[in-house]
Amino acid sequence: MNEMTTLRPVIVTGAAGFIGMHVCERLLARGEQVVGIDAITPYYDPALKRARLATLEHHPGFKFHKIDLADFAAVTRVFDEVSPDRVVHLAAQPGVRASIDDPITSIRANCDGFVTVLEAGRRHGLAHLVYASSSSVYGANRTLPYSTEHSVNHPVSLYAASKKANELMAHTFAHVHKLPVTGLRFFTVYGPWGRPDMAAYLFTRAIFANEPIRIFNKGDMWRDFTYVDDIVEGVIRTLDRPAAPNPAWNAERPENSSSYAPYRVYNIGNNRSVNLMEFVETLEKIIGKPAIRQLLPMQAGDVLETRADISALQRDVGFSPSTSIADGLGRFVEWYRKYHGV
Repeated sequence: MNEMTTLRPVIVTGAAGFIGMHVCERLLARGEQVVGIDAITPYYDPALKRARLATLEHHPGFKFHKIDLADFAAVTRVFDEVSPDRVVHLAAQPGVRASIDDPITSIRANCDGFVTVLEAGRRHGLAHLVYASSSSVYGANRTLPYSTEHSVNHPVSLYAASKKANELMAHTFAHVHKLPVTGLRFFTVYGPWGRPDMAAYLFTRAIFANEPIRIFNKGDMWRDFTYVDDIVEGVIRTLDRPAAPNPAWNAERPENSSSYAPYRVYNIGNNRSVNLMEFVETLEKIIGKPAIRQLLPMQAGDVLETRADISALQRDVGFSPSTSIADGLGRFVEWYRKYHGV
């Protein structure tokens, strides 16, 4: 067991989500007690969320609470019962387009929910809070690869703005309450149990159903696709290394990714962009049939390319993603066939 593990449970919010389920599995596998929180919202089919939970609930080390994180009284009750020393906060209202269509829900889930977790964590003196930020914070920035030292002052969706707000809120709690907080800017994560609104799931379902796949900007887009097992390894390694003040931080030449407070922000991705057409062609080969391609213009809120500079996370926790797009998509399609009985 890792030296950071203790008898006190770890709370994982968004435990019924894609990354949350995999993080819970990894923590349980190394002997942790895990308390999952999730609201099971209908952003996508709740049956998939319940199926993820079913894979966890047979484990004696796992407990689950169905809670809306914006309900401070309910969250406080769980924290009082559990008395955690670490939290992995992954719950959110995802989706760039969803935030444009329904801004109120996005802000309530992503900002109200986060400040609830921060305050409950502060009251319990957490040793470390790791939370999900997003590559979307880079917004209109076109300098690649994206670095945590780049400006993130020009978001192009409310989802991105909510994630930048999370980083600002986290720093405030690190400053005022000395709460150790680390934000991870996730890039495009895929793999078994993935979200049905993401490219791997959407494209695979359409190919099997002989339906057209929608390819925006006519395929002239690149994404830093990262396999979920690689991501989870990075999350756990980060959790085991609580954020600490940077003694070299200079207020006259401030770094964006660290602070005089116990605060860190990292990119977590694959450090390689894959063209959307290459992604589709790889799926076609794995499935063994061609996709019906519907080429569409660029969507509002989208960006042309994402690629993560992960050097800081490599340096500090030894993060080293290793899964190729062919291997990762192969495992995803294998899971998809089994889950859907294809």
